Amino acid sequence: MSATYLKHGKPDADRADDDAKTRSTVEAILKDIEARGDDAIREMSEKFDKYSPASFRLSQQEIDDLISQLSEREIADIKFAQEQVRKFAQAQRDTMLDLEIETIPGVILGHKNIPVQSVGCYVPGGKFPMVASAHMSVATASVAGVPRIIACTPPFHGKPNAAVIAAIHFGGAHEIYVLGGIQAVGAMAIGTETIEPVHMLVGPGNVFVAEAKRQLYGRVGIDLFAGPTETMVIADDTVDAEICATDLLGQAEHGYNSPAVLVTNSRKLADETLKEIDRLLEILPTAETARVSWQDYGEVIVCDTYEEMLEVANDIASEHVQVMTDRDDWFLDKMHSYGALFLGARTNVANGDKVIGTNHTLPTKKAGRYTGGLWVGKFLKTHSYQKVLTDEAATLIGEYGSRLCMLEGFVGHAEQCNVRVRRYGGLNIPYGEAAPYREAAE
Repeated sequence: MSATYLKHGKPDADRADDDAKTRSTVEAILKDIEARGDDAIREMSEKFDKYSPASFRLSQQEIDDLISQLSEREIADIKFAQEQVRKFAQAQRDTMLDLEIETIPGVILGHKNIPVQSVGCYVPGGKFPMVASAHMSVATASVAGVPRIIACTPPFHGKPNAAVIAAIHFGGAHEIYVLGGIQAVGAMAIGTETIEPVHMLVGPGNVFVAEAKRQLYGRVGIDLFAGPTETMVIADDTVDAEICATDLLGQAEHGYNSPAVLVTNSRKLADETLKEIDRLLEILPTAETARVSWQDYGEVIVCDTYEEMLEVANDIASEHVQVMTDRDDWFLDKMHSYGALFLGARTNVANGDKVIGTNHTLPTKKAGRYTGGLWVGKFLKTHSYQKVLTDEAATLIGEYGSRLCMLEGFVGHAEQCNVRVRRYGGLNIPYGEAAPYREAAE
């Protein structure tokens, strides 16, 4: 591969050191939560968020009071975005059908899609009030039919953010806690004296939240490893530097460690985008964050061909991949590792983040190689079942099962089959022997 890097991000070794420090911090905090419960939660909230209310759980009156602070326009905007998310989630849910089939006469196999019974949704909001994240987790879980949905969101400037709380409430949460970071994720998964633990954790967050979810996976289910946001722009000379630079910095402002990558086959576009980024960083209100992120994690990669651009993009497996070329559908057909695609200059990642209806909780750190993003199906468990309705079917399956169990040396397994063959087929098989082969069984 002959791709040229005009700009490199932070070396992998440095990123690994950062990850190791995060792992150690998270492990210690989760152990403290498990040992001391509510006391540990309160101490951490006071330390990290300077927030220590009488109760971290909001009452209905507190929720109503917060919502009353919003204008009619703000409420309508939140509900519009949530309607788009619900509409797409419901369409996805409608594709997930229960199944029952008679595979051979008298043998019924099936599956049911059953909602996870309790879900904890983390809604980020310490640095920016992430209103849209409530739609993506809470509203989608509601469409899936989850019977207990709880949500945690950090205080914003020392108090609950009205818009975030409104979105969580409209989304269908049954319990709302003003609690952030590792302490929120740990409380939902481990449980405390006042917070009943959940079966599954979902939602994006910073590196500490992502690492907490990773360490808690197995104890609870998780949606995916959703760490700091990543964005990639795949562009050719059908677009200009302004739109590329804007789309790269629009995601770099998320945090100090948000990778933003331009992949192009136009050296001219690459050079002009670098200059345009420098210009925009002088006027962008969030430049303090975006500049650090671009400096440490930004990359510009110039390729010779579209095929090479595709290879680079699939290898990086970015969370958001914005494609602005003369062959967008070709990339749609060929891309296999990413979080979500944004096709054409008319759309952008902010659409997906805030309003268009697709889910913005997406795989990061190359996880797009093996999983897609959060969707209604993540809240559903597909469980199989079987029924044998006739003596003939019990005998037929039992004979095959007996022989296959003995092939593996499982005598006790074989006897489970044999007892059915004796009872329903009238064939006496001594303990420890396999059912005989019978022509009639074919």
